[in-house]
Amino acid sequence: MKKNIIDFNKMKQDNIPVSWLTSYSYWQSKAAQNAGIDMILCGDSYGNVECGYSTTNPVSLKQMLQVTQNVRKGADTTFIVGDFNFGCYESSNKEAINSAVQFIKSGADAIKLERASKTILDRIKAISDIGILIFAHLGVTPQTALNLTGGYRCAGKTKESFDIIYEESLKVQEAGANFLLLEGMSELSSKQIAKTLKIPVYGIGAGQTNGCLMIFHDLLGLFPDFRPYFSKCYIPEVIQEFNNYLKQNKDNLKKLGRDTRTDGLLYLAELAIKKYIQEVKSGEFPNKDYIYPLKEEELNELRKSNYWDPKLE
Repeated sequence: MKKNIIDFNKMKQDNIPVSWLTSYSYWQSKAAQNAGIDMILCGDSYGNVECGYSTTNPVSLKQMLQVTQNVRKGADTTFIVGDFNFGCYESSNKEAINSAVQFIKSGADAIKLERASKTILDRIKAISDIGILIFAHLGVTPQTALNLTGGYRCAGKTKESFDIIYEESLKVQEAGANFLLLEGMSELSSKQIAKTLKIPVYGIGAGQTNGCLMIFHDLLGLFPDFRPYFSKCYIPEVIQEFNNYLKQNKDNLKKLGRDTRTDGLLYLAELAIKKYIQEVKSGEFPNKDYIYPLKEEELNELRKSNYWDPKLE
């Protein structure tokens, strides 16, 4: 059964981490749903991992709507988040609402948009007012990172950066956001925000919050250009299980392939996603090898913030 906003709020209250994964196609979302993923993001990272763009910005609304339709066909009982592409929501509330409605009609259950400027807060309120669920996205925001910060740098490591993100988190919640995604932050900083906000707070490269997001291609080691510091490839952890499964069925592989399609990459992907889900749920991932570390002097500086609660460290 597809989870809803009530389920995700309760999971936050009960300290049950949410497993979240990007998908861009029918087969990817089918594998994620078969593995038991809680939530899927139709991410504009599609531009990087599927189109080969150096940034997400060239992606069009038409492309993102098609991605959402593809994913919904493969994941008919999974909560799906549509990702606003750069340029489909900035110019007016009317444009933002129109784009949001198109995502919902394409199969999304919620939409995600980046930053917390006055303009974006207006968009969040306008979309929320018509009854569409919203993910805010703070920390590293890929659509504007190159222009505003000169690159993809870990956020929330200085008192100034932490204070800004903390204040923005409260603003997006007040504006009507139902969820928050924090990207590229030190775990101690993101935990302060996750423990403070009433809405669920998930992280990608932000340590353990109320849930974890990973890029599909990073989880399977599919992207050839680079892999983020915080991403883990799960193929090495399940390849032996997959090989043993094939050996057990070596005399019946052709029938196995026809009947269940568990003789190839689709099943291997499902095993890897299942392992990821298990580690998110247990708190095993992300561990210290996949979070941005803080130097002692950086932590001491963060402790000077009026928002910092040492009990949450």
